[in-house]
Amino acid sequence: MDNELIKVRLEKLSALRQAGIDPYGGRYERTHSTREIIENFEELENREVSIAGRLRAKREHGKATFADLYDQEGRIQIYVKIDQVGQEAYRLFTQQIDIGDILGVRGKVFRTRRGEISVEVSQFTILCKSLRPLPEKWHGLKDIDLRYRQRYLDLIVNPEVRQVFITRAKVLKAIRSFLDQRGFLEVETPSMHTIPGGAAARPFITHHNALDIDLYLRIALELHLKRLLVGGLEKVYEMGRIFRNEGISTKHNPEFTMLELYQAYADYYDMMELLEQMVAYVAREAIGTTTVEYQGHLIDLSPPWPRVKMLEALEKYTGIDFSSLNEEEARRAAERLGLELKPGLNRGKIISEVFEAFVEPQLIQPTFVLDYPVEVSPLAKRKKDDPSLTYRFEAFIAGRELANAFSELNDPLDQRERFEAQLKERAAGDEEAHMMDEDFLRALEYGMPPAGGLGLGVDRLVMILTNSPSIRDVILFPTMRPKED
Repeated sequence: MDNELIKVRLEKLSALRQAGIDPYGGRYERTHSTREIIENFEELENREVSIAGRLRAKREHGKATFADLYDQEGRIQIYVKIDQVGQEAYRLFTQQIDIGDILGVRGKVFRTRRGEISVEVSQFTILCKSLRPLPEKWHGLKDIDLRYRQRYLDLIVNPEVRQVFITRAKVLKAIRSFLDQRGFLEVETPSMHTIPGGAAARPFITHHNALDIDLYLRIALELHLKRLLVGGLEKVYEMGRIFRNEGISTKHNPEFTMLELYQAYADYYDMMELLEQMVAYVAREAIGTTTVEYQGHLIDLSPPWPRVKMLEALEKYTGIDFSSLNEEEARRAAERLGLELKPGLNRGKIISEVFEAFVEPQLIQPTFVLDYPVEVSPLAKRKKDDPSLTYRFEAFIAGRELANAFSELNDPLDQRERFEAQLKERAAGDEEAHMMDEDFLRALEYGMPPAGGLGLGVDRLVMILTNSPSIRDVILFPTMRPKED
């Protein structure tokens, strides 16, 4: 069916060219957007305007036709009459112009007898002939897989999707504004690393031909930003793409956006205060409120957010005091709860697995979870009163992690021991364990000031602010398995 429709449109394209009409025009001067006309109708009534957009509907009534024109900001009705544009132009509009074509339109603003603000067309220009028909009018584009693969089509026919990405742009702008106002310096660090580090994740590997070396797409921003603290830049941040060779789910895309920031002479308590203030600020700037509805939950993003220790949360939701259990006891407790654990997991990772399964889903309102085991926090400073734990928190909203933060480890000897422990885990088969990064250790040996560091999942924040159930709803072009045409 589509092939037949495309054939008809190709014939119309040929007819336009034979008539001396360029079906792919150039620059077009617009005076107003659709939204500006509607919002300023009283001022613009009976005045001539020039607009441009995509034709989405046509309704013929003898010698007059109503049509809907869409631009980025919305929709407006246009009114084409044979005695206004002339017989030949009207024939062109009704017979050669199709739904999906992009037009430039000049005409006067008026209100119809039914009260709809419209533009009475005196002249129109074909700016782009569409060769493929848009999805069927009444059903739109509902196929989720097709929407993600053909995002351009999704944006055309689903205006609410366009609004998600406009909100996303506001979120990025607000994050930068918040941090810039507080004296943070935005920096850029390499996307390709000789050693992947800063997170527990499998990297993508690429090859540099001239140097004849393998490189890794970055899995975190952390280690290069900490090098800048060593160099004397005391408040730095980067918002950049991260690449992790992992599965795809509603919460995970192999390519995503992360904010990381580091502040000298601060700790994880400072990071808690900064994060809750930043999220509230971003929400107000992007959507005008700190109260959001997300997947059936009404969530209050305003500070302060409650704080709970990880082991206390575990005991609350499982009834088990993991703080008193050794590795084998922790494993047996996890198995009694019904978890199937991989062999070789240490005590900290067992605790982390139980937390992820039984506690995370309960954390709907914004919550800070503090003091993670040292085994799963190789870059965080140990707690003075309990060296088995670290000054680390994760922030949760709607049952998923939003942010991760530490009082940063700046002891080079302790850091080397942590890396060595990670190497042993890597040798035992853990592909996500850290590699040894001698240059980073060398930087620490020159001295890094005490610091707080924070990583925020930007895509997940946008999900919450736009009530989007999947991370692929807030990434313009999510990773998809190739599909043959």
